[in-house]
Amino acid sequence: MGNKIFVGNLSWESTEEELNNLFAESGQVTSVKIITDKFTGQPKGFAFVEMATDAEARKAVEALNGTMLKDRALTVNEARPPKEREGRGGGGGGRGGYSGNNRPGSGSGGGRRER
Repeated sequence: MGNKIFVGNLSWESTEEELNNLFAESGQVTSVKIITDKFTGQPKGFAFVEMATDAEARKAVEALNGTMLKDRALTVNEARPPKEREGRGGGGGGRGGYSGNNRPGSGSGGGRRER
């Protein structure tokens, strides 16, 4: 197990300081980050907490999964690496529409035919 923990089902009113204090009961917290929407700034309802050691992270997961915080039962487990998102960074394939000279009326490919 790594030392990075996913914390889900957070109330929008939860703060990073509250999470830090809660997880500090299980060991040394090195970072807390509540994830927010990049456009609105509203919390998305989950966070990542990083503990100093794997053992402390394991202890926190075992102790805090299902714990109530602001009337919400927290989901606490090991953070998994992000999944590869399709269409990111590379060629951007899979887009429909026209490309090159295949536009209607361009003389090659689709478009209207003269009769």
